[in-house]
Amino acid sequence: MQTLSRTAGRLVLLAALSIGAQAHVGSPDIYLDGKAGPYQLFVTIRPPQVIPGVAELEIRSETPGVTRVRAVPVPMAGPGARFAPVPDTLAVSPQDAQLFTGSLWMMAPGSWQVRISVDGPQGQGQIAIPVPSAARATKKMQFALAGLLAVLGLFLVAGVVAMAGANEREAKLDPGVKPGKKEFRAAHLAMAVAFLIVAGVLWAGNAWWSSEDASYGQQIYKPIHMQASLDQSGLLTLKLTDPGWLTQRPGHISYFTRSVDDLIPDHNHLMHLYAIREPDLDVVYHLHPAQTAAGSFELNLPSMPAGRYRLYADIVHANGFPETLVSEVDVPRLPGRALAGDDATGSATAWQRADPNNTIFDLPDGYKMIWLRPAALRAKQPTLFRFRLETPDGQAPQDMAFYMGMLGHAAFVKTDGTVFAHIHPTGSVSMAAFMLAQQPGESRSLAANAATAGRRDMAAMSGMDHSSEELHALPDEVSFPYGFPTPGRYRLFVQMKHGNTVETGVFDAAVH
Repeated sequence: MQTLSRTAGRLVLLAALSIGAQAHVGSPDIYLDGKAGPYQLFVTIRPPQVIPGVAELEIRSETPGVTRVRAVPVPMAGPGARFAPVPDTLAVSPQDAQLFTGSLWMMAPGSWQVRISVDGPQGQGQIAIPVPSAARATKKMQFALAGLLAVLGLFLVAGVVAMAGANEREAKLDPGVKPGKKEFRAAHLAMAVAFLIVAGVLWAGNAWWSSEDASYGQQIYKPIHMQASLDQSGLLTLKLTDPGWLTQRPGHISYFTRSVDDLIPDHNHLMHLYAIREPDLDVVYHLHPAQTAAGSFELNLPSMPAGRYRLYADIVHANGFPETLVSEVDVPRLPGRALAGDDATGSATAWQRADPNNTIFDLPDGYKMIWLRPAALRAKQPTLFRFRLETPDGQAPQDMAFYMGMLGHAAFVKTDGTVFAHIHPTGSVSMAAFMLAQQPGESRSLAANAATAGRRDMAAMSGMDHSSEELHALPDEVSFPYGFPTPGRYRLFVQMKHGNTVETGVFDAAVH
């Protein structure tokens, strides 16, 4: 019975995670730390839960002197990408001249971007931020409003029926003449006919309402399904299937499509897979399965401790729409391969026994990773999470290296499994999607996106300058812009590289 209960609980949790998967799991807000020309910006975008809906935009300029910030949402592809509407001017905070806020309408689901223009003493700067737009919920009508509308509707029906009866009963009589049986019969007949007509109108309206509700229900985001299986040799197979979200309908024009065979590389990999052992979150693997066919990925697992692992797979479609797919797999004790390439691992004490206030993590080779932690951690608060790597003697490593083209990678995981976010020094956006967004006005094909995504220059973003000077003097510190979506306990997996070693620091946080 306990086994059945646990299995049912896992199925319910996986179903809940599927609803909120999209880019990341349970973490829809977008955070970015980047440059619009000469201006350093910290951008927060909170997409709406329903589409059409209003996205909230907050931009803080780290460069002084900015006088105006404008923003406009446009699709990543199609005519809308070439013919953008007039941008909105964001409001300046009366308390902080460097903080700009506003709201933008997201009118359709799909792969969108928010183009931001900044004016200041150094001229104008621009940046485009990819925004995956998808309805994640259906807003219920408030009970009080529903009751009020029901009462008003009853009065309206009664009024229409009463007016029809009064018209037949008294409209043709001379003043002062009382209606007789003939007039009352005609009035009753008119009222019956009026009632039937009103009932028909109400039925048609309800049918229309139900049809629209069902149509909108088809727009609720449905992630790509991922099924994981493991054979006796340790070969992990991941099968992707499309549940049919936003399928093309006859007679409808759609510039957004998605499938399991339109993926583009992000950091040189079609899939980034995090495998985290549950329930303790004490072991993590950052792996990169290879695509063997459309919708099929395989990976020979490295040597891993036995247990049940939650799998989070990041992919990006050719139109720039990112998704995080979720599954589970039971790993027995088996002799696997050694880690190779960009694959990395880390381990720590179970989160239940860990100190959420600890800021120093001792690494297996004697190095230390230090969290330069802010005083308070609050949900929905944009924050730069800063981490530093030290040698065993407390010095800055002289051989710091890029890990998959960046100063570091981080995964923010809520201990109950409802939140997973793979964050870069640039923020929560997919870099493949970001580079697509930096090509405004172009008519891009999916094939062209897939062919060129792996070769794009990424030097426009902070933390990704690959100049020869930087390669000889990389900093020992990395920062990640992010905001916890909800209060609770979180575990942070932070990865930095020196020489040929990828270090994985593990930290815990209690968020209020």
